[in-house]
Amino acid sequence: MNLKQSIQEIQRPFLIAGPCSAESPEQLMTLAAGLSGRIQLFRAGIWKPRTRPGSFEGLGEEALPWLMEAGKAHNLPVAVEVANRDHVEKALDAGVNVLWIGARTTVNPFAVQEIAEVLQGVKHVPVMIKNPVNPDLNLWIGAFERLNKAGIDDLVAVHRGFSVYEHPKYRNVPNWEIPIALKEKLPDLPLICDPSHIAGKRDLLLEVAQKAMDLNMDGLMLETHPDPINAWSDSEQQLTPEGFNILVDSLILRSRAIATEIADQLLDLRQKTSILDDRLFDILSARMRLSEELGRFKKEHNVTVLQPEHWMKIIQKRLGQAKDLDLSEEFVRQIMDAIHQESIRHQTRVMNRRNEQ
Repeated sequence: MNLKQSIQEIQRPFLIAGPCSAESPEQLMTLAAGLSGRIQLFRAGIWKPRTRPGSFEGLGEEALPWLMEAGKAHNLPVAVEVANRDHVEKALDAGVNVLWIGARTTVNPFAVQEIAEVLQGVKHVPVMIKNPVNPDLNLWIGAFERLNKAGIDDLVAVHRGFSVYEHPKYRNVPNWEIPIALKEKLPDLPLICDPSHIAGKRDLLLEVAQKAMDLNMDGLMLETHPDPINAWSDSEQQLTPEGFNILVDSLILRSRAIATEIADQLLDLRQKTSILDDRLFDILSARMRLSEELGRFKKEHNVTVLQPEHWMKIIQKRLGQAKDLDLSEEFVRQIMDAIHQESIRHQTRVMNRRNEQ
């Protein structure tokens, strides 16, 4: 199977679905039957790297024949997660069509290198690589580079969000700017979104999936189960096949192409945006010139760069204005933090200049 080509050829979205964990032959066969004709790739967790020991960590090699049988019975190629040499060898021996490297493995260059080495010389094996658990773009890119050097060029990125301590909404925060940056660096790389691991809850799946489609991602990977409430792992984020179909049918799929009749209007709006952006950066440049003046003043009077009480007053004021400005508090916080850090950089540079006149 040439996964990259299949994704490029099919009308969006390319759909991947299946259980978080393979539990029985009957479970896999039921799901494959319920998803057949709707999805392009059937997935199942065979080995489950869990956060703490004692959790269900998958049935392992025993479940591989069940997965293969379910896929063949319903003409579906199958995919499994691999985290080390042994997993790769067993999956290839079983005839698995697509491998994926999970977030806990991507974060470890030694593990990725081990997988790359065992795949050296293996032809026509597509590999999907999920983002690392931490928001590190270069670490994600590095995983693709390691596989590329091993001769694997049928590669696909999977965005599944990033780990954070007790987020009020998401299981893993999406940090959409990171997959966008990945596409900027690797524009020919297909990008799939995994709403299941971002959301962590069924009622958020459609919202996340729609955002992924609006951001022009190529497909979706969603976890499904015949009886989600009684699933052996990740029960709260899995859908029944019926729920999966409802979600997919609810998506609004917008065109990637720009119709000729609206091109001029779009160009006009973009030009207006560009004018505002120019003004914005002019203001930021002036703001940093003033920061340098502040740095000189503080140097002259032997005052520290950072004044925590003053900073807290500023940030609270701006956060309080967010609603009236129709801006999210998160956005305002990010902007203010970025401005503050750049201001500190300018002030520090001035204050540490020995021959400042």
